[in-house]
Amino acid sequence: MRRDVLDLRAFYAAPLGRVAREMLGRKVAEAWGDANGLDVLGLGYATPFLDEARGKARRVVAAMPASQGVEVWPAGGERNQAALVEETALPFPNAMFDRILAVHALEEADDPSAVLRELWRVMAPSGRLIVAVASRDGVWARAEGTPFGHGRPFSRSQLENLLREADLEPAGWTRALYAPPAGFTVGWAEGFEQVGARLWPRFAGLILMEAVKQTFAVKPRGSRARARVFAPVMPPAPAGVAPVRKAPGTVRTGILLEAVAPGPSLESPTQP
Repeated sequence: MRRDVLDLRAFYAAPLGRVAREMLGRKVAEAWGDANGLDVLGLGYATPFLDEARGKARRVVAAMPASQGVEVWPAGGERNQAALVEETALPFPNAMFDRILAVHALEEADDPSAVLRELWRVMAPSGRLIVAVASRDGVWARAEGTPFGHGRPFSRSQLENLLREADLEPAGWTRALYAPPAGFTVGWAEGFEQVGARLWPRFAGLILMEAVKQTFAVKPRGSRARARVFAPVMPPAPAGVAPVRKAPGTVRTGILLEAVAPGPSLESPTQP
């Protein structure tokens, strides 16, 4: 069961949530740079990290799963850009978005692979996806007072395999949130971030992985298919030979043969 949207909003409004927002948002900005003229999608609860893109991107949509709930975004009377969606059947056309950010999207999903396959569908061929998940080795995955302490955490290899199963190729990864998930560490969060990246990188709270869309050429290849072909029971008589008359009451039948019909099949490129 997903965390309610009200709980997520309350967390990111608190001091500890503002620290998580700053650290994670910085990593996303470093990876994507300027989103000028691009179409951007956020899935899960990504609104705390989409404000910067909203000012320059051509289109920004915050898609929130139905089991989580949705809130009006952005606040302040502006035009709403958030939508309540079914996470495995997004109401968007194929290849629509250039950038996709998935935060709080996989840990509590019933079928993370199906979610990623749906993101593959709506991603442009040159698009890029960033997935942020709780790290299995980090202390944030054990802090039930935060949204990262619910659902399933991931290791780096688990996340890589999950992306590849959805035809998404991991292109880079990083970590974030080295400060312990406690209120007294808020003032030293920046110091924890710098020192932790050098001394205890394995124990970061989050794993961020960027992936690109894999596309394959469709090559024709023979495949077996059944075809109904009728052959006469009695072959024609040679020239000069009287045909054999059919006995009364007999019925002429056909023989079902198996033929090979050409058909397209999907072939993946040979791995180096």
